[in-house]
Amino acid sequence: MTAPRSAAPLTEDLSRLAALHGVATSYSPSPDRTVAASAAAVAAALAALGVDAGTPEAARAALAAREGELRERLLPPTVVLWSGATSQALAALPEGTRLRIETEQGETRAAAEQLPPGIHRLTATAPDGRTAQAHLVVAPPRLPTPRGRSYGLLVQLYSLLSQRSWGMGDLGDLDELTAWAGRALGAGFVQVNPLHAAVPGPPADPSPYRPSSRRFSDPVHLRVEDVPEFAYVEDRERLRSLLERAARLRETVLEKGALIDRDAVWELKREALELVADVPLGPGRRAAYRDFLAEQGEALEDHATWYALAEVHGSDWSRWPAGLRDPRSAQTARARAELMDRVDFHSRLAWLTDAQLTAAQRTAREAGMPVGLVHDLAVGVHPGGADAWAQQEYFAAGMSVGAPPDAFNAHGQDWGLPPWRPDRLAESGYAPYRRLLRALFRHAGALRIDHVMGLFRLWWVPQGLPPTEGTYVRYDAEAMLAVLVLEASRAGAVVIGEDLGTVEAGVREALRERGVLGTSVLWFERDWDGDGRPLPPERWRSDCLATATTHDLPPTASRLTGDHVELRDSLGLLARPLAEERAEAAADTGEWLALLARLGLLRSSGGGVDAASEEAEVQAVHRFLLRTPARLIGVWLPDGVGDRRPQNLPGTWDQYPNWRLPIADGEGRPVTLEELAASPRVHALMDAVREARSGRTRNAPDPGRAAGNGEATAAATHEVVAEPAGDAAGDAVGDAVGDAVGEGR
Repeated sequence: MTAPRSAAPLTEDLSRLAALHGVATSYSPSPDRTVAASAAAVAAALAALGVDAGTPEAARAALAAREGELRERLLPPTVVLWSGATSQALAALPEGTRLRIETEQGETRAAAEQLPPGIHRLTATAPDGRTAQAHLVVAPPRLPTPRGRSYGLLVQLYSLLSQRSWGMGDLGDLDELTAWAGRALGAGFVQVNPLHAAVPGPPADPSPYRPSSRRFSDPVHLRVEDVPEFAYVEDRERLRSLLERAARLRETVLEKGALIDRDAVWELKREALELVADVPLGPGRRAAYRDFLAEQGEALEDHATWYALAEVHGSDWSRWPAGLRDPRSAQTARARAELMDRVDFHSRLAWLTDAQLTAAQRTAREAGMPVGLVHDLAVGVHPGGADAWAQQEYFAAGMSVGAPPDAFNAHGQDWGLPPWRPDRLAESGYAPYRRLLRALFRHAGALRIDHVMGLFRLWWVPQGLPPTEGTYVRYDAEAMLAVLVLEASRAGAVVIGEDLGTVEAGVREALRERGVLGTSVLWFERDWDGDGRPLPPERWRSDCLATATTHDLPPTASRLTGDHVELRDSLGLLARPLAEERAEAAADTGEWLALLARLGLLRSSGGGVDAASEEAEVQAVHRFLLRTPARLIGVWLPDGVGDRRPQNLPGTWDQYPNWRLPIADGEGRPVTLEELAASPRVHALMDAVREARSGRTRNAPDPGRAAGNGEATAAATHEVVAEPAGDAAGDAVGDAVGDAVGEGR
C-alpha cells in the first residue's frame, strides 16, 4: 500500500527529474509499506544539487536539460574498473572510441587492461569527434579477508582514565591499553570511538559523532608529558601548577564521581601546549614538522586557519564576517597572515597528535596484535566546523542527514550533519573522500564506518522542515566502495561497516562481495524470517565483527538485570507501561539464557543455571560469540567490570550524561586503567574468551599460564586457525531493530 501525504503530489516531470539525479520519491519503512516523499522535499533536495525544480515549468526545463546531457555524455565524471573485470561505462562507449589513460604512476596507456590500482585520468575520443575526460578508479576486486580469528576490546577512549591522564582518557592511556591487551590478554585489536577534531567550546559538544573535522584528530587526546619538548619548558613553576590542577581534575572524576569535563581538560592542555610550543624544535624535529606540513598541504593550512579564526570570531563560520566565510578570499588570506602564530600553533598540534596516534598503532603491532587500532569514521561533520568551511563546494547547502520515521521513532531523526553532494564528489574523482580515508588509515589496522549504509544513500532533511519531510538521496555506491577498497588495500587494513538497523536490500551483499565486514550484536541476532528465536551460533554470518553491545546500547550487565528498562523509565523514554517493558525485556533475556544453558556455556559453582551469577552470564554471552564463525569478536571493556551505564542513550540530550561517563563498576564507582588491568573480573572474562577461542575446556592446561608469561599467552591466542565456514542463512541482523539503533548522534 502507499501511504498518502498531505503535501502536493509529485508530478511526472518532477519524479523523472528526481530519478535522474538520484533523489528518491518514496521510501519503505517496512517491507509491506511504501511512503511517498513530498514534492517539497524532492524539490529541496534537487535545489541542493543545483537543480531548479521549484515550479512545474522549471522542473520541465531541468528535465529536458538533464536528458539531453545524458544523451550526449560519453562518460560519467568517475569511472570504476575493478581489476580483472569489465567496466560497464567503458563497454558502453561507441565502437572505435580511442582511449588515452594517464596513470597515477605517470605512465600513458591506450587501453584499460592490466592497469595498476590507483586514480587515473581517462580521455575518450569517439569516432564522431566527441571527447570526454573522466577519473578512472582502478581497485582490487575485494579486500583480503582477515586470516583466522581475532578478539579485541571496544572502548570509548575519553572514558578510560588512568592515574596519569588529565581528567579524561588520552593517547598515552591508549598506548598502555594496547600494550597490555596485546601482551597480557592476547587481544588482536582495540577499537576506539572517533577521535576526530571537535568544535571548540565552551561548551563543546561531547559527542564524538559531530566533529569539526573528520580528517584531523583532536589534540585534547594528547598526552602532554609525552611531547618531547615538554621536558624543556622553562617556566617550571607554571607547569607544576598545571599538573596540580590536572591531578585535581582527575580526582574529581575518579574519587568524587564528577562527569568528564572536556572543556576543563582542554583549557588545561591548551595552556600547557602553548608553553610546549614556545620551546624551539631541534633540527631533526623541525625537519619532521616541515615534512608533515608539506605532506598535509592546503588541507592542514585550512584546518589550522579555521581554528585560529574561531578563536577570534567564534566556532560557527556562517556567522563570521562575510569575507572570512570563503577560505579562498583575499580577506581570509590577510587574516591568516595576521594570525600566523596561531595557525602554526594549531598546525603543530595536528602534528603532535598524528605522532602519538602513530606511536599507539606501533605499540599495538609490537604487542603482537594482528590488527591493532580500529578507528571509527563518523557519518558527517558539524555544519559550523572546519571541514564544512574548507570544503563548502562538496556539501549540500541547507540539508542535514538523518533517518526517516520508523517503528521505533515515528518522528524520524535529524542528526544536524550536512551531507556530501554526490555530483561534486564524482566530478572531483572523490578527492575529499580519498583524502579522508588516507588520513584515517595512517594510524589504523582497521576502520569502522558508522552507518555504512551512507555509502549507498542518505536521508536528507531540508533545513526548517521536520525529519518526516526528508527524502533519500543516492550516492554512486560502486565508486564509494571502489575508493574504499583501494585505500584500505594500500594500507593493508580491514574495514568494518556498522550495518545495524534497517538496511536496504542488496547492501549487505554488496559490502560482503567487496570484503567489508558487517556488525552483528547478539541481542538482535534472531531468526527474523522464521520463529523469531535467538539465532544459533552456527547460523551467524562469518564476515562480521560480533559483539554483545555497542556504545549506543546497554552494557551486558544492564541488559541481563533489566536495569536498562528502569533507566529509560526514569527518563520518561518508554513508549509502553513499565510492566510491559519489563516483561518483554525479561522474556528476551530469558530466551538467550536458555540457549546459553542448552549449549553448555552458562556455568555456575553449583545449584544449576538459576544459581549462575551475573558475572557468569556475561562470560557465557562471550563464550557464545566465540561459538559463532565471526572473524572478529569485540569485548566491550566496561563489561569486564560490570558497568551498567550506557555511554550514550539515544533519544536524550541533557536528560542523560551522554559521552561524559568514566568506566565504572556495577556500583557506579569509576575504575582506572590500572585497576582494570589488575581486576580479577576482567581477567576471568578474558580467560573465558581465550578458552572459547582456543577450544579448551576450563580445566585444560593453558600454555600461556603454564609458562607464567603473559607474552606466551598472547602468542598462544594469536595462533591462526582454519578459516570459518561460509555465511549461513542467518545473514539478516534484524531489520526490525530500526534505525534508532546505533544512531543516537
